[in-house]
Amino acid sequence: MSEKKRVVVWGTGVVGSMVIAEIVEHPVFELVGVGVSNPDKVGRDAAEVCGLAGGTTGVLCTDSVADLVALAPDALVHYGPTAKSADDNIRVMSAFLRAGIDVCSTAMTPWVWPQMAQNPASWIDPITEACEAGGASCFTTGIDPGFANDLFPLTLMGLCGEVTSVRASELLDYTDYEGDYEEKMGIGRSPDFTPLLEIPDLLIMAWGATVPMMAAAVGIELDDITTTWEKWVTPTDRPTAKGVIEAGNVAAIRFTINGVFRGREVITLEHVNRIGLDAAPEWPSGSGDDVYRVDITGSPSISQETAFRFSDGSGRAPAVAGCLATGLRALNAVPAVNDLAPGWVTALDLPLVPGVGTIR
Repeated sequence: MSEKKRVVVWGTGVVGSMVIAEIVEHPVFELVGVGVSNPDKVGRDAAEVCGLAGGTTGVLCTDSVADLVALAPDALVHYGPTAKSADDNIRVMSAFLRAGIDVCSTAMTPWVWPQMAQNPASWIDPITEACEAGGASCFTTGIDPGFANDLFPLTLMGLCGEVTSVRASELLDYTDYEGDYEEKMGIGRSPDFTPLLEIPDLLIMAWGATVPMMAAAVGIELDDITTTWEKWVTPTDRPTAKGVIEAGNVAAIRFTINGVFRGREVITLEHVNRIGLDAAPEWPSGSGDDVYRVDITGSPSISQETAFRFSDGSGRAPAVAGCLATGLRALNAVPAVNDLAPGWVTALDLPLVPGVGTIR
């Protein structure tokens, strides 16, 4: 690649901050702008906001979408909030798309498969129109993380003659994870509490988009999408990075999103999230700690485990390493998305994205 891809990053939370740290050392990407929602971050150097060692980036954070669009980057790499803040996400991304600037994002997980029935028109139509107006493309990869639930299983299914079932599982210890899991998952809450994701329609909308995507990829139409939800209550207090989960409260959850075809579950997404590796011992675990697993029953049957780790001595948790990989999937997709025709982009539209510039 003869010239660097100029990118604006929106969002300096856990994922955005880690990705910005990668960009400033990257030979393929140039950080030209950083967008923030928090007014306390406006006007501060991105290095300070993101906690980067070694001075400054020379890029000041701003909440002005217009100023960032005026930089005319090759892409906006968007790590904004979840679909809970859909209106604001659409406002920001639409402005870039209308200006002819491609968007690669992790935020709106229902957009992993825009055709999903649960996507309301008020979420889809503005982006469709913005892409058409600007001749730009919009790609969303999930935060769950999306590639573990689409790229990995779909690649392995391409090695089979017949697939009876495919299961993609997240098997993680959340002890050192500081993300929002109380309201969404109910971890740390009373077993009587109903978290947002326990509601089937919300769970399918939030994290189920890859189920109909995988079905479409292999040429079938699902009869139904169902969910299950289980809770495990801890008999003892459990320390976490966010405090103590007291005895009698939920310290592990297990849920599935299931694609039903001809009366049987053929595509399953499963999450098992624990506080402590000894929590819910009867539930699935990987052969190693903190893994993403794909299990295919077919001809041949295939099992694959993927682990994300930091080997830099920082001691950061595997779940955080998975967050970084999620963010870098969006960044590394920029050159490929730039080469695609305008409109919605899914994992099925992308070529192989090998990570140009990663070996240096």
